[in-house]
Amino acid sequence: MLTTITDGIMCCLTGKSANTVMPIESCEPGDGFEFVEVKPGRVLRIRHILPDRGTCEMPGEEAEQPSRGSVHCKRKITVYRHGQLVIENLGDVVRSEILHCQNGNTEPSSMVEVELSDYNSTSSIPEPKAPRESSKSPHPPGQRRRRRKPKRTVVIDCERKISSCKGTHADVALFFFHGVGGSLDIWASQLDFFSRLGYEVIAPDLAGHGASSAPQIAAAYTFYALAEDVRAIFKRYARRRNIIIGHSYGVSFCTFLAHEYPDLVHKVVMINGGGPTALEPSLCSIFNLPTCVLHCLSPCLAWSFLKAGFARQGAKEKQLLKEGNAFNVSSFVLRAMMSGQYWPEGDEVYHAELTVPILLVHGMHDKFVPIEEDQRMAEILLIAFLKVIDEGSHMVMMECPETVNTLLHEFFLWEPDLSSHGDPSTSNKAPCTQDRTPGKEPENK
Repeated sequence: MLTTITDGIMCCLTGKSANTVMPIESCEPGDGFEFVEVKPGRVLRIRHILPDRGTCEMPGEEAEQPSRGSVHCKRKITVYRHGQLVIENLGDVVRSEILHCQNGNTEPSSMVEVELSDYNSTSSIPEPKAPRESSKSPHPPGQRRRRRKPKRTVVIDCERKISSCKGTHADVALFFFHGVGGSLDIWASQLDFFSRLGYEVIAPDLAGHGASSAPQIAAAYTFYALAEDVRAIFKRYARRRNIIIGHSYGVSFCTFLAHEYPDLVHKVVMINGGGPTALEPSLCSIFNLPTCVLHCLSPCLAWSFLKAGFARQGAKEKQLLKEGNAFNVSSFVLRAMMSGQYWPEGDEVYHAELTVPILLVHGMHDKFVPIEEDQRMAEILLIAFLKVIDEGSHMVMMECPETVNTLLHEFFLWEPDLSSHGDPSTSNKAPCTQDRTPGKEPENK
């Protein structure tokens, strides 16, 4: 503790952070690690595992059934000036029970009205309801009520093809993105598990994290700067069908890629990512303190992260935190990352425009992200499945790796079954309700 305080004082005097993260020179490309220069002087460490596949899918195999798993995505999204969002699903809607993900009725068309102004004060998801004018009119009796005028209207009409992604398919790649203070090492269980199944996996260290370079300029850690890094990595390693998995802040980059590359992103997994709201840094946060003060408080911050990030705080969790190289970033990087989370475009409409199937995984004991936020995300998204893991917290993929790996694998192999509607070539039919969930319930549910 005394050393930390001394380093903090030196940080104030010199203006430099004492624990700057630099690339690890001992990592060889043969170990599955690569170093990619996304910009001059900006080098990211990547773990890239390209497995030795014994048998691969023939290029024309999937083309034999072009209509299998095709879903007609048609939505009309209307935003009103008083903070109301109306979503009309006019095509196929693949729905599931929120929380328990039980089979429900597939709706060929539906409408949901969301009061955005009540988002922060709402403790549960409102029931879908038909749009109405207003329960209380601001105009006096006898005066004609003025009709609401929409602020913005978005119409989506496309055909989405959803198929099973097996490890033996040569055109499938899995991308893993960590959040603030993490590293690619937090995905160790997932990277090993899916690479053994034959999947090609790619996981980067974000700038300033893990073994990537750490520029000493705050502008290097804004959302837009990091999103361009993520875009460069995705374009470098992308296959024809790509599945992107994100945790916490990394979920925002998954949303960004799914919105920018709808034809390349096949499925998305969001782990404890929060609600579908635009990013904006908090003005009243401990991370707004000077870097030297944060450096002095780093032992307290690490302890707080352990307590809030894990359901239990025993020797096993401490070892997981150490092995995952999590929360091991400089105070300067931590402060810049938190203050750089500004992304006004990523609002509810931005998320509602996504047509890619999305699996939401939430740890029940997560103290960083309330479950209501993932519930709202499941309500906004077109094709979403929410799975809650009772034993998990914010770092659920490290606490419950077997459960998370099973859920992810079932979701990768899931595809909507249209065979019960007779002619499989009819793409406007709703998916079969018996086969529309991404696998059986985990044992912990």
